[in-house]
Amino acid sequence: MPTEKSPEGPRGYAKGRRKREQIIESATAMFGEVGYNSASLREISARVGISHPGLLHHFPTKADLLAAVLQHRDEADNELLQADLEGGYDFFQALVRLVERNQQRPGIVELYSSLSAEATSPGHPAHEYFQNRYDMTITAMRTEIESRITAGEMPAATDPDSTARAVVALMDGLQIQWLLGRDAQGPRVDMAQVLLDHLRLVARIDMTVAVPAPASDAAPARA
Repeated sequence: MPTEKSPEGPRGYAKGRRKREQIIESATAMFGEVGYNSASLREISARVGISHPGLLHHFPTKADLLAAVLQHRDEADNELLQADLEGGYDFFQALVRLVERNQQRPGIVELYSSLSAEATSPGHPAHEYFQNRYDMTITAMRTEIESRITAGEMPAATDPDSTARAVVALMDGLQIQWLLGRDAQGPRVDMAQVLLDHLRLVARIDMTVAVPAPASDAAPARA
């Protein structure tokens, strides 16, 4: 039954959901462009074409909007990563494909590079989020490395924790170089290729860097 907040029933709900998605997309772009601290809710609402009170109806605070932006991007990336794993790619191959996709989404790279730097401050609303995100990423990578060591696919002397942290540091550093090189003369940094070259050395993976195919396409077996 329709309610006062949604006089058109399901149609009103769908319209509200679309507006919420538009707000998240605009906030994603703006947080990436100027950082969280410099972003203005009024500017975001203007970009979306709604009033400031209208935006606050969906997201009462800027911290609420930031949380929604981060959750939205993580859900999308996790779905694609899981689809690659289920399609036959191993962990590191799927990681390279994620970086390949990011090279087609400069706004996302800019967002995470900007926010992760800001969030080193303990008072930042995304501080705990990025702490947890790094912990989860390093834990997953360390588990994969330990599995490869056990299977004889990586040297027994490999330190799983330091190797995992080095890969994450490489990925973060490549994003900065890639962003800075977008308007520079000369060859641009190919994040996916550099990551792949490194993983070929430390994890013995092999694949061809290219624009990612749909997850439903045939995928190579684990190298």
